[in-house]
Amino acid sequence: MKKFISISAALLMAVLFVGTGVFLYKKSQQKPVEYTTTTAEIRSVVKKTVATGKIIPRREVEIKSQVSGVVEKIYIDAGEKVKKGELIAKIEIIPNMERLNAAESQVETAKLKHANAKREFERQKKLFEDRLIPEFEFNKYSLDFELQAETLQAAESNLAIIREGASKKAGKVSNHVKATLEGLILDIPVKEGTFVTETNTFNAGTTIANIANMQDMIFDGTVDEAEVGKIHEGMELLLKIGAMDDQSFVAVLEYISPKGIDDQGTIKFQIKAAVKLRDDLFLRAGYSATADIVLDQADDVLAINERVLIIEKDKIYVEVETAPQVFEKREIKTGLSDGIYIQVLDGITEQTKIKKP
Repeated sequence: MKKFISISAALLMAVLFVGTGVFLYKKSQQKPVEYTTTTAEIRSVVKKTVATGKIIPRREVEIKSQVSGVVEKIYIDAGEKVKKGELIAKIEIIPNMERLNAAESQVETAKLKHANAKREFERQKKLFEDRLIPEFEFNKYSLDFELQAETLQAAESNLAIIREGASKKAGKVSNHVKATLEGLILDIPVKEGTFVTETNTFNAGTTIANIANMQDMIFDGTVDEAEVGKIHEGMELLLKIGAMDDQSFVAVLEYISPKGIDDQGTIKFQIKAAVKLRDDLFLRAGYSATADIVLDQADDVLAINERVLIIEKDKIYVEVETAPQVFEKREIKTGLSDGIYIQVLDGITEQTKIKKP
């Protein structure tokens, strides 16, 4: 009995050993690799470059105040359309005490001189009427009286401008801020009660409103120096707006900067293109955009994916299937490439099966 158990155990160990060996042998055997193939296709190959930038109005102006003071009333909100000369805001003038005092003094001085000239004019007029003085002598006093009257009127107008912002002589109101062009109000950075400073030689002044003509928009972007020599004015650009994923606009290139700018070690050139607006979409100022610029294009040509190419010593090959799972290298001639597909000029046909890597 013991002998039978021993023999059975030995046989079992042998079977397990042999079975394990067979399993490991089969597992170590790799299946032969089966390569998939592809073929060339007729398609268009477009070589293009991309410019990044933004959409801005061609004409955008900042409206500033001609006087210093406090914003008394704002008549228009951002987003509204305005016509040239339309009133935007009114400024309550807070006069400078030094200038006000000087203007009041000038008015008083002018009044005294005018009164004196008037008395002298009336006296000389009476003498002239009595033929006691010649006409040319009377004309001097008449001219002086008119000059003093003009001086008084100018001094009073200057005082009125300092006090109220209005000129009595010219009928102009300097504390009324008006639109200088027809367009859309983009922004009003001040509120009622805000103190503003006037525009003068030494100070740009406070901006009351930003106005732009939204019917004339341009793409303002940059292009790399490696591509700037391949573009020219008049080329069409396809704009893709960041805020409108599935919408595009056409623009016409109209300006290429003659001078490059250094952008983090890369020289880039500014370009501008006139955007062709669409009636169904509204472009807002400041939208980020990318422009596809077509440098070269080949339509309806034989092309293959560049992944199947083999480049050796300035020659280009592909592996062509001559029999099932049998491949040979074949040299081809190529043309235009868009970075993904490349034009094939000679070496293969549409029916040629090419090994995928």
